[in-house]
Amino acid sequence: MTTILVTGGTGTLGRHVTERLRADGHEVRVLSRHSRPYAVDLRAGGPELDTAVAGVDTIVHCATSSRGGDEQAAAHLIEAARKAGVGHLVYISIVGVDRVPFGYYRSKLAVERLVEESGLGWTVLRATQFHDLLVQLFQALSKVPVMVLPAGVSDQPVEVAEVADRLAELAAGAPAGRVEDLGGPEVRTLESLARAYLRASGRRRAVVNVPLWGAAYRAFRTGGHLTPQRAVGKGTFEEYLAARPRR
Repeated sequence: MTTILVTGGTGTLGRHVTERLRADGHEVRVLSRHSRPYAVDLRAGGPELDTAVAGVDTIVHCATSSRGGDEQAAAHLIEAARKAGVGHLVYISIVGVDRVPFGYYRSKLAVERLVEESGLGWTVLRATQFHDLLVQLFQALSKVPVMVLPAGVSDQPVEVAEVADRLAELAAGAPAGRVEDLGGPEVRTLESLARAYLRASGRRRAVVNVPLWGAAYRAFRTGGHLTPQRAVGKGTFEEYLAARPRR
């Protein structure tokens, strides 16, 4: 068994990856800003990061922030990994980062390039959006009587535990480069997903589809973030909603 460092190991994805790797018998270190003994802000780097990476065979990089800083964090992580002689860096990215000109996607694509050019053995997996992200979106949009959605947009949500299983599998193997995407089982209109959420949460809201503008919206509308040919996930959005506590 190997020693594996999971960045963002207390987050939505990272904690599932950590649980799966430990269940498989690996020694796992959890790195996050507030989780000791490896409490590290990757954006700052420093000796604490060097300590966390020392003696590690593989890193699974799940840490991310929509508020920025991912590229700086990845650069610090890669530098520390090089110094420590880490053999394998696994990175989780998003389907469509090279097709959708959305700020956060551009940052994820830039990190992919840093990983590819790092000189380390690397693996990159792109996945579609997690179920819980859609729920967070719909919770915010349903705070008012009318739920306003971007017209003509679909999504392909995937169960986070399935992505974690795949990452754990990749981390236990040899560097594989860019592997095949992992998409949820269904491509659904955003409206159909929103109505499923409303039914499951017992909320009554009018749903209105509104056309937007801009290159990112056009790319989402044409399905740049989807991978219907890789609809390999099993868990559906309705199954996820049925399993979560009603709020």
